[in-house]
Amino acid sequence: MDVAANSAKSFRVFWIWIGVLVLLDQLTKALAIHYLKQNPPVAILPGFFNLCYVENQGAAWGILHGRQIFLVTFSFVTLGFLFWKRVTLFGLLRGGNFIFALLIAGILGNLIDRIWVGYVVDFLDFHYKQSHFPAFNIADSAICIATFLMIFAQWGLDRKDARESAHASP
Repeated sequence: MDVAANSAKSFRVFWIWIGVLVLLDQLTKALAIHYLKQNPPVAILPGFFNLCYVENQGAAWGILHGRQIFLVTFSFVTLGFLFWKRVTLFGLLRGGNFIFALLIAGILGNLIDRIWVGYVVDFLDFHYKQSHFPAFNIADSAICIATFLMIFAQWGLDRKDARESAHASP
């Protein structure tokens, strides 16, 4: 397969991943609104995991609560920056296109909520006894997974570069 065809296929796969993840995020949020909004949490793994309905008017862990205009603007700026720097940030990383797609899908999923309903719908609730991890959603998961994968991929790339430079030194 030539470079142009491979690039076009990679580009299609990239947008398919984003589309699937955003669709999954929005579908699960719609289900949470329909089934959980007016109901108590549903225990999936009692004492550890519930499905619940939370309207998060902030960012992660509720920070910047009520600052929707800032959060929407920040999301657009972040999207622009990621597309602008995508080759620099993701081009050499193993799985870089997938990591990039996860980040974009996560940002878009929460951005859609912020624009259309004014808050982000969260519904995944992990807890132990009285300690709760803040509720989150599929978009949040995509962003966190992408972040961990990016750190791990960059670490691997740095180790590879260090080995190659050690072998090249006299």
